[in-house]
Amino acid sequence: MTALLALRGLTIEAGDGPLVHTIDLELAAGRILGLVGESGSGKSLTVMSIPGLLPSGCRVSAGEIVFDGRDIVDLSEDQMRPLRGRDIGVVFQDPFTSLNPVRRVGSLLEEALRRHTGVSARVARDRVIEALDQVGLPDPVGKARAYPHQMSGGQRQRALIALALVNNPRLLIADEPTTALDATVQVEILDVLRRSAERVNGAVVFVTHDLGAAAYICDEIAVMRGGRIVEHGLVQNIIARPTHPYTKELLACSPRLPPRKDNRGQP
Repeated sequence: MTALLALRGLTIEAGDGPLVHTIDLELAAGRILGLVGESGSGKSLTVMSIPGLLPSGCRVSAGEIVFDGRDIVDLSEDQMRPLRGRDIGVVFQDPFTSLNPVRRVGSLLEEALRRHTGVSARVARDRVIEALDQVGLPDPVGKARAYPHQMSGGQRQRALIALALVNNPRLLIADEPTTALDATVQVEILDVLRRSAERVNGAVVFVTHDLGAAAYICDEIAVMRGGRIVEHGLVQNIIARPTHPYTKELLACSPRLPPRKDNRGQP
């Protein structure tokens, strides 16, 4: 399979030394990669380098980020901006701070859609309702008129996923999207991410500290520790036959989710 995304020797530095060391990963369209590790392992820095959203003071010092055959590491902000939201969608960990509290949810989705596609206001409104419905929000018309504080945590996360997917991006980056949710809502959100990716045949990078959540949704898993990939393989191999001691520790402390209902992760 041809890779939609390839990280080749990716190194990220801040201050006097590297925080992420020579990452090599490839991901094809239609596949879901789980990037797993504890806080501070470098997983969020790795994925946020892809859409050019590294925090101030951090920079890619070596390597390539090849998206759809093009190295995007050195793109300017003006060149990168059209890719975000249109070709690369991002779901952040905290929807309450990621959604503008003084904007209705529907207006946020409409703006993202019209900015990248130029469709009419009427078409945009219809597409927004469809997007909110596709992520499982009840009463999508009413939710489009709601402000973020009028929604539950799970509903806000669904709205944020809809915002990331409204333009049907080819790559979705989901950075700890279920951390603050209870177990039942967590499973629902994971199912939404998986179904949404399948609908558009998109690639997904799913960032989490929970190996159980990654096993539930992903085709393959890369385990990070200390800014390095210490183990990488198909889900069933990582779960059944982990080789690195750190992976075994993560597996031992991960809560169990319901069994998968499909054959994702099979060779």
